[in-house]
Amino acid sequence: MSRSRALAGALLAALLPLASCSTVPTSSPTVEIPQAPVRPAESVGIEPLPPAPGAIAEEVVRTFIDASASTARRHPVARLHLAPEAAETWSDETGISVIGTDYAIVTTDAGTVSITANLIGTVDPRGVFTVAGRGVFTREFRLVQVDGEWRISDPPDGLIMLQPDFQRLYDEVQAYFLDPTASRVVPDPRYLVVGDAQPTALVERLLGGPSSALAAGVSNPLNGVQLGRSVVVEDGTATVELTGLPADSPLLDQVCPQLVWSLQQLGGGRISDVVVVVDGEPVSPERIPERQTVEDWASFDPDAVPVDGVGHYIDAGGLRTAVEGAPTPGPAGEGVYGLTSAAVAADPRSGQLSFLAGVRPEGTGATLLAGPYDGPLTEVLSGASLTAPTVPGTRAEAWVVQDGTTVVRVPAGAPPQPVTAPTLAGLGRTDVLQLSPDGVRAAVVIDGPEGRRLYVGTVVRSPADGAVVLRDLREAAPTLAQVIDVGWRDSSSLLVLAGDESRDRIVPYSVGVDGWDLTRVSTSGLPSQPTALAVAPSRPALVSAGGTVWRLAGGTWSTLVRGAEPLVGGAPFYPL
Repeated sequence: MSRSRALAGALLAALLPLASCSTVPTSSPTVEIPQAPVRPAESVGIEPLPPAPGAIAEEVVRTFIDASASTARRHPVARLHLAPEAAETWSDETGISVIGTDYAIVTTDAGTVSITANLIGTVDPRGVFTVAGRGVFTREFRLVQVDGEWRISDPPDGLIMLQPDFQRLYDEVQAYFLDPTASRVVPDPRYLVVGDAQPTALVERLLGGPSSALAAGVSNPLNGVQLGRSVVVEDGTATVELTGLPADSPLLDQVCPQLVWSLQQLGGGRISDVVVVVDGEPVSPERIPERQTVEDWASFDPDAVPVDGVGHYIDAGGLRTAVEGAPTPGPAGEGVYGLTSAAVAADPRSGQLSFLAGVRPEGTGATLLAGPYDGPLTEVLSGASLTAPTVPGTRAEAWVVQDGTTVVRVPAGAPPQPVTAPTLAGLGRTDVLQLSPDGVRAAVVIDGPEGRRLYVGTVVRSPADGAVVLRDLREAAPTLAQVIDVGWRDSSSLLVLAGDESRDRIVPYSVGVDGWDLTRVSTSGLPSQPTALAVAPSRPALVSAGGTVWRLAGGTWSTLVRGAEPLVGGAPFYPL
């Protein structure tokens, strides 16, 4: 079923000189193709076919879409579906529209061929995916006859690709930038076509800077640097040759971890180390070997968590650990404060659990208390309502949303400080806010006109005056409704509790921070619907269900202590 690139090129050369002679007749019968043929899983790497001789107009449009699923430069087989002038001018580099496999193709009364599909999302030329809303994707094509064969005369620039083809041909990788403390790399998901050019393409994405949604919250030490030549991978070593960066630049200790963390994720372990070359000379910061690995830059781990950061939860107002339900040290563990939710931050230097913030009911409102993890807490903030507190992994501070609209952060040992969130109130009432482990993003559940929806925003910190802004809020999973809770599985993906319309109940879902790969998670073993969750990098997910706490192990939810009765409690969380 495959065709060689040489054959495709020859067919294209033969087609281009031909002239058109007619257009699709408006009297042509309507033909609907409700679902594209299912492709075999083993079709990875197989190039698509040219249009069949004598194919009807609708079939030419369908196989043109199929021909987007190619790794060949300039998509020569797709161009075989186009009229000569269109084949010369059509651009396949303006982005990708990813659509579902259930789509319809019909001939309209105006004589055009129309495609209607569910739009999954779009990918721009930099590999940035944007999840689609709840609308419908439509495109119209005009066709003409070229030497007796139907060909498309006005193709829209860019590729239209079925979701399975996109998943087969493109890898999700992380372009890493730096958090404001320059102590962690921050993932920025990109989608790169499979093949040996991925290392070069990824470095080019780094040089091009972060995506627009993330840009204000991170720094890019590679800004202004150029790539001297394509990245060479030999015997597991990737060599990156740069220009425009002084060999003794103080930014080397930021550029190097950025490159190493980005490149070493490629190829399923194909790249074991990275050599950075500046103007012809290998460079590395002091005490770092020339062949650098992520182990050399382990402190930049975007998903680092405290070693003793075990799960916590609340039972009868007291703070407990998910290790046999033991109370935490100090008055919070004894239930002195009657907490209903809490969060714990570790000291970024020592990794020791050091800062505790918790919410307790207060008459018709709520009060936030804060203080040492194992010591007395003091009242720091009150309101008619307060969300469960959240902490980043990069600094000792807690965030809450006061009265559904006002974001407040409380640094350890300092008074509360407002966080500007210019668009938050206009979207509705905020019921949940969770900071990512790197502290650069926030996942937010907002109860608005269309129900409880999930948004992700960027945290922007001003080094000049210390001001903090939560901005660029965008829906992360537009197809999810009745969202009740969210947490960060790692710095680039989320776990969400939301409604399952087919069963009229709340279930867990995983989804990328950009909205890609929304997947339902098993509820096997749970006694009832989950009501709250807790996740953290390299930690098992926790949920509260039926007034008890459960953990996910091997696709099944089980009690915290294997073989024992469920532990009573709720509001689970992990320290960061």
